[in-house]
Amino acid sequence: MAAFEQRTFGFLGILAVVLLLGGSLAASAQGNSQWAHEKNRIRKEQKAVEKARKHGYRLYRGDRFYETDQRGVDLIRRAIQSGYSQGYRAGANERRYSRDGNYRDDSYYRTGNYGYQNYVSLDQYQHYYREGYERGYNDGYNSQSQYGSYSGGKWSILGSILNGILNMRSF
Repeated sequence: MAAFEQRTFGFLGILAVVLLLGGSLAASAQGNSQWAHEKNRIRKEQKAVEKARKHGYRLYRGDRFYETDQRGVDLIRRAIQSGYSQGYRAGANERRYSRDGNYRDDSYYRTGNYGYQNYVSLDQYQHYYREGYERGYNDGYNSQSQYGSYSGGKWSILGSILNGILNMRSF
């Protein structure tokens, strides 16, 4: 009986050692897997940052420039378009009712945040919105299309004028 107990004890001891080694190997493999996953995640983030840098844009205003990505450029373009459209309507109404034609008095121009989304700074958005608004207002007030055109039921700023306002370079 003593020999049986010794074999059982020995077997249990060996089994315990195997389980401990197996558990530590599994834990080690799991740790390596987590490390590899984290390394992969970091590599993907770095590639995304590099891609954004390759497709970045600089918008020049006076002697300064602002960097943004495609989404920022799209929002700025929308600010100019929206400003032009709002300005055109306001200018046409001023002409229709024989008012003085001062676009700076209009609340849309003063706030300059119609359609604003905080992906770009409010200061930037307001600047570009007002650039579009001023041109739209002048076209509407003077009943002309010097800066824009009418198509599909809405007024839009001309592409060449838009690009001139943006003064954008990719990098």
